[in-house]
Formats: sequence, C-alpha cells, structure tokens
Amino acid sequence: MSKTKNAKKSAPKAKPATAKNPARGTKTTTDGNLTVVETEPAKVIAINGSAGGKQAKANDSQSKQLSAIDAAAKLLASSTEAMGCKQMIDAMATKGLWKSPGGKTPHATLYSAILREVKEKGKDARFKKTERGRFVANG
Repeated sequence: MSKTKNAKKSAPKAKPATAKNPARGTKTTTDGNLTVVETEPAKVIAINGSAGGKQAKANDSQSKQLSAIDAAAKLLASSTEAMGCKQMIDAMATKGLWKSPGGKTPHATLYSAILREVKEKGKDARFKKTERGRFVANG
C-alpha cells in the first residue's frame, strides 16, 4: 500500500519510563539490583503576576512610562499652538514626558502613529491636523 501526500502521519508513541529511558523530570539511581526513581518537586507558577519579585517590578516601571503618542497627546492638550513632530519630540524630552530609546527618526514614527490614529478614529482621535505636518489636540 502506498502513502499519499495527504495522509496524516501518526504521532510517535511515547516510550514507557524505565531505568534506561527515565521519564522527563525524573532522576534514576541504581542501588545494586534495586532501581529507585525520584521525581523532582513541582515548580510554583505565578498566576497574573501574583508572585512578587522581578516580574512585578518590571510591570510597574513599564506602566509608568508613556508611549510617544500618549506623551504627544498630553503635550498638545496643554499647548495652545499647533506643533510639528520634531517640536513635539524636543518638548517631550525637555518636559520629561518621553525620551527616545535611540531611534534615528522618532519624529517620523510619531508622525506615522498620529496619522494612523486620525485615519482609524476619525473625529474621535486625540489629534487634529491643522496644516501639513502640524497638529493640535482635538477637543
């Protein structure tokens, strides 16, 4: 009987745990003719970050940092004049709202994000384009 291309392959059968083939997560020791299999203790898994430590601290620092677009919305809400993206990037850094992680063109990324929000949300967007490359807060 020949196999066709669409035939499903059967999963390989798991080998039973033996002294020569120990089960995953076990240690096998031999004492004379007696084989003893010791299992490792279960690992505790944190659910929803309930366990303290490094993970909880990392989440706290990430939640405090604003994204570039959120910082721009906050900046424009407090400003009375239309601003270009390069101006916004400089002002956000000066006020400590947001700092570029080292990208070469953060103004271009911000411009793209603002245009995307205006296109997707329409009148509900946080930004309003006044002229080419200049934005104000909407509302």
